Amino acid sequence: MKAKSITKLVQKTVTLSVLAGGLVLSQFVSAETVTIGYQGMMNPWKSVIAEKQFEEATGMDVEWRRFDSGAKVITAMASGDIDIATAGSSPIAAAVNRGLEIELVWILENINDAEALVVRNGSGISAPQDLKGKKIGVPFVSTTHFHMLFALEQFGLTEKDVSLLNMQPNAIAAAWERGDIDGAFIWDPALGRIKQSGQVLISSGDLSAWGKATFDGMVINKSFGEEKPEVVAKLIKLIADADSEYRTSKESLTEESMMVKNIAKMTGGSAKDVPGVLALYEFPDLASQTSCAWLGCGAEGGAAKALQFTSEFLKKEGKVPSLADDYGVFVNPSFAEAASKL
Repeated sequence: MKAKSITKLVQKTVTLSVLAGGLVLSQFVSAETVTIGYQGMMNPWKSVIAEKQFEEATGMDVEWRRFDSGAKVITAMASGDIDIATAGSSPIAAAVNRGLEIELVWILENINDAEALVVRNGSGISAPQDLKGKKIGVPFVSTTHFHMLFALEQFGLTEKDVSLLNMQPNAIAAAWERGDIDGAFIWDPALGRIKQSGQVLISSGDLSAWGKATFDGMVINKSFGEEKPEVVAKLIKLIADADSEYRTSKESLTEESMMVKNIAKMTGGSAKDVPGVLALYEFPDLASQTSCAWLGCGAEGGAAKALQFTSEFLKKEGKVPSLADDYGVFVNPSFAEAASKL
């Protein structure tokens, strides 16, 4: 096993008691485990987690770890604690520009309108120029941070014109309720909470239409993919199947649907809100994933181009030290191609 391997061997102790003579024996059994970091966005693959489908498909022990932001899960990957993770295109771009040995293997969702800049009712913000001098909460190095900076640029403003506060989703919701911030660029379930007393000024869907798309993706440590390609392919197949189930049934989903209940359970959101939130995203199918639209075509593919554009913007803002020559090397469609044959 490689020194940098992040597939761990866990020693499970099975104690066998022999009543005759009171002898106690201990036997050690090895079981492979994989650690997966995920976030609280609402998406179909939360059903895979809730129903332990991956454990059943692979026979592996899975440690699921939830993170509040992509920046935090990427930090955990950098320390070797996480084998597979989900993160937004901005933290993924930041990671590869800093030399982290990871690969993008799946597009969880095209974010579209599922992330938005919401301004508080009564904040005095009704147009972009009204943002001047206001306090805006946003998780730094996230997709919403990237789009916040891009939005300011389009509005003819800079970070010096507004007070951007680095806040995680739960902190944003709490600060909003206290009246500490005037706006926030965030995702659900926090987005749904602040919308109740605020208005959407602009969404990620609007900003994507202006040429800077964002997505949530699944990344793996390269060494894990080299050692366990079949495991990665099986996980992708399960996610693709969950997405397919959603696309087939989305018109009939209710808060009583099992998928909806699973998503609410895994995200801490309300089941009644889940169908509406899912409708804000686009979940690309396997054929689209492996095409030039996303993971295919190397540096000219959609995912690689998105990472390049994000990286260029982050570099301009001083968020990353340097740029890569080719962002296609950080995108690996082979696992999705394998999944399409399962």
